Amino acid sequence: MAATVGETRASTESGAMTHREILEALTGLIAALFTALLSSTIVATALPTIIGELHGTQTQYAWIITSALLATAASTPIWGKLADLFNKKMLVQTSIVIFVVGSVIAGAAHNVPLLLGARVIQGIGMGGLTALVVAIIGTIIPPRDRGRYSGYMGAAMAVSMSGGPILGGVIVDTVGWRWCFYVCVPLAVIALFLLQRTLHVETVKKDNVSIDWLGATLLTAGVSVLLIWVSFAGQDDYYAWFSTQSFCFVAGGLALLGLMMFVETKVKDPILPLKIITERTTALAIVASVAVGVGLFGATTFLTQYFQTARGFDPTAAGMLTIPMVAGMLIASVGSGLLITKFGKWKPFIVSGAVLLVIGFGLLSTIDHATSLWVIGVFIAIVGLGTGMLMQNIVLAVQNTVKAEDIGAASSIVAFFRTFGGAIGVSVLGSILATRVKTLTTESVSALPPEQQAVAGKSLMDGLDLGKMPDFVAQIVRFAYGDATGRIFLVAGFVAIVTLIAVIFIPNRPLRTTIDIVEPEAAEVNLEKSVSR
Repeated sequence: MAATVGETRASTESGAMTHREILEALTGLIAALFTALLSSTIVATALPTIIGELHGTQTQYAWIITSALLATAASTPIWGKLADLFNKKMLVQTSIVIFVVGSVIAGAAHNVPLLLGARVIQGIGMGGLTALVVAIIGTIIPPRDRGRYSGYMGAAMAVSMSGGPILGGVIVDTVGWRWCFYVCVPLAVIALFLLQRTLHVETVKKDNVSIDWLGATLLTAGVSVLLIWVSFAGQDDYYAWFSTQSFCFVAGGLALLGLMMFVETKVKDPILPLKIITERTTALAIVASVAVGVGLFGATTFLTQYFQTARGFDPTAAGMLTIPMVAGMLIASVGSGLLITKFGKWKPFIVSGAVLLVIGFGLLSTIDHATSLWVIGVFIAIVGLGTGMLMQNIVLAVQNTVKAEDIGAASSIVAFFRTFGGAIGVSVLGSILATRVKTLTTESVSALPPEQQAVAGKSLMDGLDLGKMPDFVAQIVRFAYGDATGRIFLVAGFVAIVTLIAVIFIPNRPLRTTIDIVEPEAAEVNLEKSVSR
């Protein structure tokens, strides 16, 4: 069998890699992906402390996450396209180096703008890891067997998301938040070493290669404009959702994206191949991936803030409290992957995952500042189960429909929209949370005696450092955050309903047993050869 159009080194007479060789190759890949995801979850726990020390705002809180996600989303299609043109091993190692540079700068940042710039560099590296790890797996393992190995990757994701908040909390409480960035450097170097030792892929040199830089630039610009709009819309200090400014942002963003789509129809090697995007499975998977991004990034970002700001837990305890969600992801990701490989059925799992996501977000929309932690644990565990069933299995469904030469682009497209959904989710949910918190805080402060109102007003202007606030002001802020958090999950629940509708209509195609799509003529030739033997 011609495994990867000349890209994967044949290890057996049939050209397929053995289970042992696949596991060796996956070691470095999973280590690299683990490091990138760990950096995100560590930062999520440390954000309240970072914002307090650097005197940031709630909008900047969201943008520390959003900036990295935006860079990841914008660069993912580029990395995916490069993966179909150049050596994948070299590209994934390059992405690790970029990630390390961003981590070092982030750890040394002395203000929020510099930290945001460093997060962009980190995001570019994370975009490479996100696209390339999935693309390489897609080029060495047939879809029928891929569920098993995707489960391993999902387990690594779950462990990183479980250990990240806890490790981040311990680091913040002991050596300081800057080591939340520095700690990723040695881990990335280890991943780089493992990849050099275990990953062996060869690439056939292609002539007349061109990269769609114009399309990539328009895509990044269009997405950025829309993210800036949702980050500041609805806030009194900026502009309303329905206003001239909002219209200009939306019109400008959509115009840039429309121009990008036009460019994609004219260039030789489009950054987002329309033939893949317009395929029914991929189109519906894109819609579904948006809500997975909201669940994966939005939930973790604001849950850790809820536990620290609204409930008063330290970073370590806040990280521990997110374990039920990650445990749900771990169980669902590994379990569904093994069952898909065993039975060859994938659609029941993504539909079930979407249903659980709707239920989980719906339940989380009811929480406030006094909700039992046990109840919250059950709710976030349901979200974790739903996310775990959806995350890798949606990619599997898409990879099953494309040729091996397009796996990099197809995988990166799904990853792009998942990350884009996370960036949009963090921005929109952060904006909604900031607006709701300000409303609740203003109502509570207006009920205070005049002398306390003056103290509260001055204290609230100094940022989100609750430790420096008078006790009565800190309590007002905690209650406001606790009561406002439920609303953002209500919004996420409506997005999850769209996901459920999308996955229901994804065609239920059987998983193929070959790495590449076998044309009918080729299948007949292979059958004749088999019979003659």
